[in-house]
Amino acid sequence: MLFWTTVKASLKSLLASAMRSFLAMLGIIIGVAAVISMLAIGTGAKKSIMDRVTAMGTNLLVVRPGQSGSHGVMSGTMQTLSLADALAIAREAPGVRRIAPCVGGSVQLKYMSQNSRCRVTGTTSTYLPIRDFKIAQGRAFTEPETDAYARVALLGPVTVDNLFGVNDPIGQDIKMNGINFTVVGVLKAKGDQGWFNPDDQILIPYTTAMKQVLGLDYLGEVDVHVREGEDVNKVLDSITALLRKRHRLQPGTPDDFNIRNQADMIETFNQMAQTFSILLGSIASISLLVGGIGIMNIMLVTVTERTREIGIRKAIGAKERSILLQFLIESMIISGVGGLIGVGLGVAAAVAIPYFTTQFVTLVEVQGILLALSFSAVVGIFFGFYPALRAARLDPVEALRYE
Repeated sequence: MLFWTTVKASLKSLLASAMRSFLAMLGIIIGVAAVISMLAIGTGAKKSIMDRVTAMGTNLLVVRPGQSGSHGVMSGTMQTLSLADALAIAREAPGVRRIAPCVGGSVQLKYMSQNSRCRVTGTTSTYLPIRDFKIAQGRAFTEPETDAYARVALLGPVTVDNLFGVNDPIGQDIKMNGINFTVVGVLKAKGDQGWFNPDDQILIPYTTAMKQVLGLDYLGEVDVHVREGEDVNKVLDSITALLRKRHRLQPGTPDDFNIRNQADMIETFNQMAQTFSILLGSIASISLLVGGIGIMNIMLVTVTERTREIGIRKAIGAKERSILLQFLIESMIISGVGGLIGVGLGVAAAVAIPYFTTQFVTLVEVQGILLALSFSAVVGIFFGFYPALRAARLDPVEALRYE
């Protein structure tokens, strides 16, 4: 009962100086809103990065030829990764679900009067599930077509727009470096990855790419899809041992290939995004500390103004604990109400940001809201404790003499 009486007295005191209470609250409002909106930007950036990276496939190992050169100067790519290596990985490496040999290059495409330059990837039909591509229209090319050096092509949606506009590309013939190809399918959009746009490319059988388009007799990479539940690092080690044996590399000789673990890349990007979120949240938290200093300042002024009131209360029997509790509750009310208002403004700002700029994707998480509210409560208690303690320790005789 005494506690609620103290709460009512605290509210009455704050409402008596409503403008001053609001100004003290303003720092907390801005701080909480800043923390929530910054964390939303960081979380949104993290999700965007993870979506882009995982869109290129998970449980994935990418085997590529090493770099040639001497004395630390790399001059080109080795021509050591062969189709036989890819078949050996599929046949002998444990834990491998499927593979996709790949070659790539840049080609000139033409359809009627439209021209477009884009990347061509020669591969197999297994490339689609490995890299998580879906068919939007038509179909994928088949293994018999790959074996028969068929001139069939899958186009990315951006490539389709560049060549065909609104026209249906399925069944149409296009020229690739002067060679006719039939469009059999269109890929679903994935979105620009920044370093590479998978929507602006063309997929053809690797046999056709190597012999008729690019004139290559070695592979640019081998994508390896590891079975679910398998230890990716163990599979990587087994592939490394297999290729070293096939390439007759002696112990101590550097690998003439490199293997990239997609899981390691995902983890690296995840850590970078996490660091980015922490940095943004830390910067925004500074405004909460400034708001806490504002609360302390206002509460010290309040204690000074109410010195006689404190003296009267202590003279008629009020305990130090009751006075400490009252001023501490006032501080907590300021920070608590400010925190709730700040949450509303922070969530509104996070929702509004994508409407004003396409550079940021925001995502509000409950953890971010709870963190901001908890921090504001701690700030209220921490910065309100000293003024409350000062009020509680006032000498009643000196307080009654105060003018």
